[in-house]
Amino acid sequence: MNREHLLPDTEQLPVIEDLAGLVLAAQALIDVRAPIEFQEGAFPQATNLPLMNDAERAMIGKRYKDAGQDQAIRLGLELVSGEQKAQRIEAWQQFALAHPQGALYCFRGGLRSRITQQWLYSATGIAYPRIAGGYKALRRYLLDELAGLPRRYQAYVLSGRTGCGKTRFLNTLKQVIDLEGLANHRGSAFGAQVKPQPSQIDFENALTIKLLQQLAKGYQQLVFEDESRSIGSIHLPDSLFFSLRTAPIVLLETSQAERLELTYQDYILDRLQAFQQHFGDPDQALSAFRQSLLTSLAKLQKRLGGVRYAKALAYLQLALAQQAKTGETQLHQAWIEFLLTDYYDPMYDYQISQKRERIVFVGDIQAVLAFFASHSIH
Repeated sequence: MNREHLLPDTEQLPVIEDLAGLVLAAQALIDVRAPIEFQEGAFPQATNLPLMNDAERAMIGKRYKDAGQDQAIRLGLELVSGEQKAQRIEAWQQFALAHPQGALYCFRGGLRSRITQQWLYSATGIAYPRIAGGYKALRRYLLDELAGLPRRYQAYVLSGRTGCGKTRFLNTLKQVIDLEGLANHRGSAFGAQVKPQPSQIDFENALTIKLLQQLAKGYQQLVFEDESRSIGSIHLPDSLFFSLRTAPIVLLETSQAERLELTYQDYILDRLQAFQQHFGDPDQALSAFRQSLLTSLAKLQKRLGGVRYAKALAYLQLALAQQAKTGETQLHQAWIEFLLTDYYDPMYDYQISQKRERIVFVGDIQAVLAFFASHSIH
């Protein structure tokens, strides 16, 4: 029996070839690849509802290698049958009903997406479109776009001392690319979040999609927070990183007292709440919160040196002991203030001294807002 007899007929079912339109519409997507493939990289609007699980995919891959494509297809149709097949079709149906403007894809837009599309149509009558070329084509489109995107807008870099509220300020603007939000990391030794960072591929996909969507709104200027090459485990793509290295800088100034309060709010109060929401159990949340702070401080040990690290650690341990005993968190302000003045400020002074020729404006929140407004940035 040849291949044509083994495959479903999908000639009359819809295919999406307009990848640009798909991205700009932010359509919900069904990713029918195996979970292991999805974890390596996908798209922000995609949900993994696989045709085959990891074990089934491995078995079929081995059969393909040993006996060829036809026998691999036969095995696949045997493995995904009966109740398993019905359950997967039901999942696709529920997704399609919830997202009628969506689409589905596999790796190359071939067998798996065609089978999924036909099974869904045969069982439910839903003619859900598949993406021509699948994940590979959409990923290639985004990479090609990313390489040239920085030439299509004027970037501004918002800088300022640690704790001055840059992220909060950016969240008040529309013409922004929140790199830390996309990377799920605050960009410092203490920047790790409760949930893990996305894969590098996920970050690049989400970044490119966000850039394309912002440009489609007619924004000709975009604001980015001042970042190093790496945000946690994520690395900024070359095209973006090098463009930001030459972009004009706007410095946000905030008082020392405000910086201390904002840092305390972000890294203690908000962080603790995030751990509590994630773990549910208060003791488990506190234990994880404690370990995260100790691990973060340990990352600075070499840069701080023995004396400063020991002092910061003593402040932190005292604060954690008081928190465990009474639930009070105010003592955390001591080690935060110490790090701000003895570590982060000197480092900032040096780094900004290397960029002074790029600084175009310095001011507080209201002044910076007025500056951006005068440059058609809102």
